[in-house]
Amino acid sequence: MKKQASKNQPETQDDSERGTPFEVTGEVISNKMNKTISVLIYRLVRHKKYGKFMRRTSVFKAHDENNTAKIGDTVRIVHTRPLSKTKRWKLVEVVKKATQTEGANV
Repeated sequence: MKKQASKNQPETQDDSERGTPFEVTGEVISNKMNKTISVLIYRLVRHKKYGKFMRRTSVFKAHDENNTAKIGDTVRIVHTRPLSKTKRWKLVEVVKKATQTEGANV
């Protein structure tokens, strides 16, 4: 006998039903790896006792399939399944291109 899908539950789930993916915006600080970029993220954290807001940073490794992002670019990345030991993010788009790369001889 073949089971029929109930009327309340669809057979397949769309991405819209699973919720929106977690996205952050940050600055590329390294693109020396093949198909991987390091992205610096700033976030504000409130001090538990004094209530002052402090700026904290995190560095995420993100997958860049076409090696499009360069150092200094502002990019948007989205959380995804584990791609390697440290890589859990994927590049969505380059929001703003860097005007001049650091260390370039002009």
